[in-house]
Amino acid sequence: MVDQPITPPARVLVTKIGLDGHDRGSRIVASYLRDAGMEVIYTPPWQSIDAVVNMTIQEDIELIGLSSLATDHLIVPELMSRLNDVGLDDLGVILGGIIPDSEQPALLESGVSQIFGPGASREAIVACVHELVEQTRKARRIDLEVDP
Repeated sequence: MVDQPITPPARVLVTKIGLDGHDRGSRIVASYLRDAGMEVIYTPPWQSIDAVVNMTIQEDIELIGLSSLATDHLIVPELMSRLNDVGLDDLGVILGGIIPDSEQPALLESGVSQIFGPGASREAIVACVHELVEQTRKARRIDLEVDP
């Protein structure tokens, strides 16, 4: 597990897109991230892709955590495309839940950074989020230096 919290705290959006209402896992992950010193914006289930993109922009989100226990992960490539359309291709996106092995390659190819299945450890999730947020911050600093 990462010993030191990120300074300033990472801004993470934990949400569910589509019609899946099972949110116990996403609530648990949100608490892991809060306990690790991150600022977590948690939404109720049933978010639209446009709502997630808008929240990401408005809240200056550095990583999106998505949960899927039904087949809502199948619309994640559409979310990734919309994030790219608005210039958020530097953003880490992690996905957790019940994701068939056969469907994971397409999700990773669409830009999802990491997929966590049932039983993923708190330490692994927090370490992954820390690493991805650091990558996002580095990419954004480089962009700021290039585009004044």
